[in-house]
Amino acid sequence: MKQFSIQRIANDRLEKMVTDKIDNLTKPKGSLGRLEELALQVSLIQQTPFPILKHPCNILFAADHGITEEGVSKSPKSITWQQLYNILRGGAGINFLCRQHDFDLLVVDAGVDYDFPPMNGLLDMKIRKGTRNFLHEAAMTSQEMERCITVGAQCVERVHVQGGNVVSFGEMGIGNTSASSLWMTCLTGIPLQQCVGAGSGLSDEGVAHKYRILQQALDNFPGTHTPEEIICRFGGYEMVMAVGGMLRAAELRMVILVDGFIMTNCLLAASQFCPEVTDYAIYGHQGEESGHKLLLEYLHARPLLSLNLRLGEGSGAVCAYPIVDSAIRMINEMETFSNASVTKYF
Repeated sequence: MKQFSIQRIANDRLEKMVTDKIDNLTKPKGSLGRLEELALQVSLIQQTPFPILKHPCNILFAADHGITEEGVSKSPKSITWQQLYNILRGGAGINFLCRQHDFDLLVVDAGVDYDFPPMNGLLDMKIRKGTRNFLHEAAMTSQEMERCITVGAQCVERVHVQGGNVVSFGEMGIGNTSASSLWMTCLTGIPLQQCVGAGSGLSDEGVAHKYRILQQALDNFPGTHTPEEIICRFGGYEMVMAVGGMLRAAELRMVILVDGFIMTNCLLAASQFCPEVTDYAIYGHQGEESGHKLLLEYLHARPLLSLNLRLGEGSGAVCAYPIVDSAIRMINEMETFSNASVTKYF
């Protein structure tokens, strides 16, 4: 599998320099709270006391899941390709957020069960027309997983070459909360029942059916397994591409904006290969999917927003971006006490 070399962002000398800079801005020490923490994190990611954010991009990977054959989602898998057309026309939730916050949008067909004609705005990297049904067999082969990792990394490289140093990841794929729930339980040890939620809007009865199917899939995969085996058994092509993208973004010292339940599970999976990837992550929000809060706690993550979002597509990550932007404006645009001739008042 493609190897990544990711450095820890810790730098005691730089941390002291940036902290002193923040503490001497014209405000009481610590009075801008999380903005101060974000400014320090981005400074350490970029290894400079003068951080900047350039050309943010949301990469949206789309693919279908074989497990939808078992009725684990309220929506049919045809929604994947239909919504992808909507996104390409600019009419989806992620579109207005990208326009509002000046994000580029890169849309990637990772494995949608549909034949798209050549289209402007759609990058065709299709692995296969959807994963296999993991109730009965592995969702993907190890070769397919490795291809997804490589493609995800290449997509981030496109953003980086164009001058971007901030990337968020989104997904579109009916059934991917089921895949995410199984990654979560296998990689954290949290009981499956606490990892399974309503997805796109299942009733209580629907959630119970989803849990029974996923528990059966887990029972059909007994024993102890490597992260690679878990990812192949239950993953989605769009999810594994996001894993590769996250790893490459960290390797390139880019800021990673993490979206909801599915993308947080992708970061969890990425951390199985390179634990250092979490240093580069800023968690946009805590979503409505029931397992997301537990997963964030497991990762010791503090999301910026809690808006009852459950759309996916990268929407929560892009929605949170202005807070990160405010943190960088704070450290770069506020005056120090000495420059402003203001007496230090704390």
